[in-house]
Amino acid sequence: MAEVQVPTVIEEVPPVSNAEDVLVCSDEAPISTEETTLSGKKRKIPFLVIFKDASRVFKKDELGMEILRIAFPAALALTADPIASLIDTAFVGRIGPVQLAAVGVSIAVFNQVSRVTIFPLVSITTSFVAEEETVGRVLADEQESEKLEKGLETCKDMKEFIPECGTEKTTDQPSSNTVGKSKMSKSKHEKKHIPSASSALVIGGILGLLQTIFLIFASKLILVFMGVKKDSPMMTPALRYLTLRSLGSPAVLLSLAMQGIFRGFKDTKTPLIATVAGDLANIILDPILMFVCRLGVSGAALAHVISQYFIAVLLLWRLMKHIDLLPPSFKDLQLSRFLKNGSLLLVRVIAVTFCVTLAASMAARQGSIPMAAFQICLQVWLTTSLLADGLAVAGQAILASAFAEKDYEKAKATAARVLQMSLVLGLGLSIFIGLGLMFGAGIFTRDINVIHLIHIGLPFVAASQPLNSLAFVYDGVNFGASDFAYTGYSMVVVAVVSIICLFFLSSSNGFVGIWTALTIYMSLRALAGFWRMGTGTGPWKFLRS
Repeated sequence: MAEVQVPTVIEEVPPVSNAEDVLVCSDEAPISTEETTLSGKKRKIPFLVIFKDASRVFKKDELGMEILRIAFPAALALTADPIASLIDTAFVGRIGPVQLAAVGVSIAVFNQVSRVTIFPLVSITTSFVAEEETVGRVLADEQESEKLEKGLETCKDMKEFIPECGTEKTTDQPSSNTVGKSKMSKSKHEKKHIPSASSALVIGGILGLLQTIFLIFASKLILVFMGVKKDSPMMTPALRYLTLRSLGSPAVLLSLAMQGIFRGFKDTKTPLIATVAGDLANIILDPILMFVCRLGVSGAALAHVISQYFIAVLLLWRLMKHIDLLPPSFKDLQLSRFLKNGSLLLVRVIAVTFCVTLAASMAARQGSIPMAAFQICLQVWLTTSLLADGLAVAGQAILASAFAEKDYEKAKATAARVLQMSLVLGLGLSIFIGLGLMFGAGIFTRDINVIHLIHIGLPFVAASQPLNSLAFVYDGVNFGASDFAYTGYSMVVVAVVSIICLFFLSSSNGFVGIWTALTIYMSLRALAGFWRMGTGTGPWKFLRS
């Protein structure tokens, strides 16, 4: 960008859409002395953006309502599946602590393996679909404007031959308003072709099949790695549950991929309806298969599998009404783009997965009682934290559209608003969980020893909620800016430090040490997300102008 002779405010910054752009676009735009003097240091300290318009955090303006319209259904949909797992845990807890611990290990394995395979796909799909939908809409508007301008120019040229041209329209001639409305209504009924959506479904289906095969053949080895010994009473029920649950992997990955597509369209109500319907089926089937049919742990797994396929069918039915799922040709699939950015997020997810899985493994090595307590605390910890992920989804979808339109003011305002909301949410969750687990731990188990350990882990689960909320939302904000490289590499650093803390603190402080290390882990995640925006680097470079 060329320098100017007079003081001016830079209005536009070249967009940064991927890691390569972050490395290439390293030269700062020149800022004149007068601008720096007038602006002071406020423009050079981007981390203050989180406090931008903080008094408006609860205001129901256009931006606030857009965030809530996306975030609220997304949060409910995200928490629906963990809630179903909590209900599974409550039902299994009635059988006994050994079965509860076994299912806890199996759920931890299945969830973490699923995160490795699907999280990069969902995150990338949301950003790519939002970008493509925005760019397509902008191009359509430009083409419509060009056609209108050409029509007016033609009309002017033909005015001497057709006197009526350019004058008042006759009553039987359709107005431009009517034509515009008819075109809009027609476009609403036409199916969209979104290459990212087709690519996500293809990749999701393949990954689902691979995950099923992997879990069926590697379940026993994974459980041994998790600390369940071959002669342990937990091995048989854990192996049975994990093997049966793996049959639902294709449905899980396909449904989550479709949720990513709907999020890109800023439609989070459809995934919510499908997820709630599926989880209700799970809740109904749980007692029937477990106690009436006397299938026990196997019944809980089968109920979950059936519900996941039900969710996938509902989402696919709705998606087929909006977009053309079959691409015109194989070349239209953006497999290389998905794999390039997905590999960056895969590194991140493996780091996250290893930390949580290692924590569960260390709890399992301490015995069935600590593992049962850890499983209940972890499910509550993750379920409530996922409420903040609804804000992350809203931030990602809105920011991806804003960056595609180069609307950096909206990007800055959106990032600030969702981060402020996340902090308020985290503080509220701390109070709710503190009171809930203090008086309601008996819902999950009747074992006095397990309840005692739950109360020991309670302060960590409750106090870390603000950190969890900020960490989740910072991820969504950086994903919306397509800053996949930074989120991947920074998480590796966070994981290395957290793993060291896990080994050291668990060996010296046992159950308390595990939760102390997990709190440190979430603190570092929040700090890593803050650092990128706070320093005004990468796609957030415009904050320093």
